Amino acid sequence: MTGHGGSGGDLEGTVSWRALLAETQARLASAPVDQPAREARWIVEEASGLEGAEWILGIDAPATVRGVAHLDHMVGRRTAGEPIQYVLGHWSFRTLDLLVDRRVLIPRPETEQVVEVALQILDEVVAARGPGHRPLVADLGTGSGAIALAIAVERPNSQVWATDRSPDALAVARANLAGIGMAGRRVRLAEGSWFEALPSDGRGALDLVITNPPYVGAHEDLAPSVADWEPVEALVPGPTGLEAYDVLVREAATWLAPGGAFVAEIGATQGPSVQKRASEAGLSDVRIEGDHAGLPRVLVARRPSSDP
Repeated sequence: MTGHGGSGGDLEGTVSWRALLAETQARLASAPVDQPAREARWIVEEASGLEGAEWILGIDAPATVRGVAHLDHMVGRRTAGEPIQYVLGHWSFRTLDLLVDRRVLIPRPETEQVVEVALQILDEVVAARGPGHRPLVADLGTGSGAIALAIAVERPNSQVWATDRSPDALAVARANLAGIGMAGRRVRLAEGSWFEALPSDGRGALDLVITNPPYVGAHEDLAPSVADWEPVEALVPGPTGLEAYDVLVREAATWLAPGGAFVAEIGATQGPSVQKRASEAGLSDVRIEGDHAGLPRVLVARRPSSDP
């Protein structure tokens, strides 16, 4: 980094993390990055390996050559426009700290809200089943595994299938699965497109189907931080942005158990279209719930408890 001299060997024991924090913030601010102070703190913590109380106690300690090199590399990536989540290599999602890289979408707060809605609905389904029921859940298009793993951790009696057609995405999900401990024993990963990846004996047996599918139309403009870095196949399903729902809603009606629920993240303008699809597929109690910004964000529907 600027002012460090040309030889990494000369740095050992001479530059404090506090000084590097100030320099990192200045570099990010000139990039420009919207929140340079916050991101500088994250990047320097990552490079130093210090966090929490260790960060407070160690901020004036001298940086190591390896730490400075790692810091330099991360700052270079961030100032080139790479999202901070990929630069750090991990990001929080509800109670989890997930590995993320360019093979998967970055977990977003809106999707955390989708999980919140889904958990409430799942609790209702389980209560209607009676004591001792162990719910069967499918997260379709799991990506990093964020949704599936959150459900497994937050509902310890659940059995969860997580599917994705991308082997690269499943490799990330598998790494994250290894990080959740005993809850990981109740999660199964499967490669394939939507319901095709599930075992046939799951048809008509699922208590909850949840999905955050690609829903951006090919004509829609995306911010460069998204369009240039995140996997396009996880964002754009086709010309209209509704192509994934055509499959998901139709098939959900046959894979859900009676009384089971379908929960999907949707784009802010897609509510009427996906509601219509869900009703035409025979699902009931169809509604749209908003996110914290007041935008339509979650499709909720149920398979009737007794089909006509």
